[in-house]
Amino acid sequence: MAEDWTDRHVARWRDHWLDIGFDEDVEGVFTRIGRLARHLRDAKAAALAEVGLTDFEYDTLHALMIRDTPGSASPTELAAEVGVSGAGMTGRLDGLERAGWIRRIPSVDDRRRVIVEVTRQGLAIWRRAMDIRGEAEHALAAALTERELATVNRLLRKMTLRSEAEDGGSPGAS
Repeated sequence: MAEDWTDRHVARWRDHWLDIGFDEDVEGVFTRIGRLARHLRDAKAAALAEVGLTDFEYDTLHALMIRDTPGSASPTELAAEVGVSGAGMTGRLDGLERAGWIRRIPSVDDRRRVIVEVTRQGLAIWRRAMDIRGEAEHALAAALTERELATVNRLLRKMTLRSEAEDGGSPGAS
């Protein structure tokens, strides 16, 4: 198999920092995960630039679309899911509403409450961004066989469960 950047990184550590103990396999796994995360972050940025969304617009639309009630939420629910203040969410929603990607409507249960709904235009731009991101993810996954992909997924799940247990089960913890 060809040598990658991480192989060279590990070799530099091995050759130059003899007084620092480290596990080459552990270093390799987490350095590769970091490089893949950076690649996917860059792919996301390219997708958003292509469709004309900012990062916070996409993140807000994404939080709205991946809910148990896709495309509909209260501003408070969205703020909690995205991790911004109520005032911060109001500013985000103002911009999304001006762009025509969401609308605010009174709640049918309590007219004092507002519900945020995605519009057709908002759904379309979110789907375009998701399609482009998905292409980048599938291109990376194509390096593996179906069996290898299932194995990687199973192993990463084990690591994720460990990190969630250490973080107290908080989904937003990093």
